Amino acid sequence: MFGYYLDLALRSLRRNRMLTALMVLAIGLGIGTSMTTLTVLHVLSGDPIPQKSAQLFRVRMNVFPDDAFKPGDKVPDNLTRRDAEALLHDARADRQATMSAGSMVIVSPRGDPLSVESRYTSADFFPMFDAPLRYGHAWSRDDDTRHAHVAVISGALNEQLFGGVDSVGKMLRVGDQWLRIVGVLGDWDMNPRFYDLSDGQFGDSEDVFLPLSTALDMKLPTSGQTWCWGNSKDAHGANAPCIWLQYWAQLDTPARLAAYRQYLQNYVALQQKAGRFRHPGQLALQDVMEWLDAKGVVPSDVRLQTWLALGFLGICLLNTVGLLLAKFLRRSSELGVRRALGASRRAIFLQCLVEAGVVGLGGGVFGLALAALGLVLVRRQPTDYAAFIHMDLRMLLGTFVLALASSLLAGLLPAWRAMNVAPAAAIKSN
Repeated sequence: MFGYYLDLALRSLRRNRMLTALMVLAIGLGIGTSMTTLTVLHVLSGDPIPQKSAQLFRVRMNVFPDDAFKPGDKVPDNLTRRDAEALLHDARADRQATMSAGSMVIVSPRGDPLSVESRYTSADFFPMFDAPLRYGHAWSRDDDTRHAHVAVISGALNEQLFGGVDSVGKMLRVGDQWLRIVGVLGDWDMNPRFYDLSDGQFGDSEDVFLPLSTALDMKLPTSGQTWCWGNSKDAHGANAPCIWLQYWAQLDTPARLAAYRQYLQNYVALQQKAGRFRHPGQLALQDVMEWLDAKGVVPSDVRLQTWLALGFLGICLLNTVGLLLAKFLRRSSELGVRRALGASRRAIFLQCLVEAGVVGLGGGVFGLALAALGLVLVRRQPTDYAAFIHMDLRMLLGTFVLALASSLLAGLLPAWRAMNVAPAAAIKSN
């Protein structure tokens, strides 16, 4: 029967092409605007590392002295070097990494200076964040301890400096100092860059990774958030009163999480007992998605635009309801004849819904074209996430699901009115 209803729907839609075009246009406009904003929201709110986002935790604590502590303050995002190195030394998590963003000027094999983004971190960074290595390997924890002059470079930098060949063992010149390349990253698209949101939430990975201990020895410049209290000539000193290091812990089981939380509470209590502060101290452990939500990675204006677009879709559906209602009621005599010849109300209802569904699919095709155009415009916006907005297969299928569901919803009232047409009255009026 579906094939028969589909044939009737196509015949009916072809009889009044102008009305059909108006309905397709109404649904298409609503679908296009909705899918544009929904795609942006989908990309921004997506899980950047779904296979282990529930096992990675941002570690935050407040062990400031009393004169730098204010009741009601939020727990700071970063740690002091003293605390980060203490947690790293204890190594109570399954894996742990402390880090900071930075920049450096390297010298290419041709002698040209090249400014690149860098990340100063610890050995567990690569297995923690599933950063694949195309060539070589990451450095070891012993390299962290020995302050080894080693580095992992990105595939893009390897292509630029060495033509993409295996560069493991080659030397990277940084000013008058040298780093030995031990690994080259493979394809690694981590967006948003949740591990450090202070240096841009979206973008390509850094070009050079090296041990934090080595970067401190080389006195390389850092970037990102740094906040100090008191007097300090060197914000990066071992006991400097400054917070600037991000700290992440991997905890693979709920039991490990509970044990690590207790360890952090004990650490804060020990710092208080040692006389660093008298206030209660603060502590926070947030997994990846909790961290992204806390930092507002999805801008409030994107959420507002999404609700406005869905509201516009609702207005378009109201117009479609009116057009379908007018169309079906104009066919009262035809539907009355069908009823008189034995068609049930259910058959009339399904026939009308199939027709509404065909309109919805047409609107979905038009809406998909509008959404593609809308995403092109979004990618031209001056935001750090613009270049990463694209429609994946899930959103592509979602376009047609939303269009079909919307048109069927819009067709319920007109189909119900159509199935209740009295056969005798409809035939008599004809």
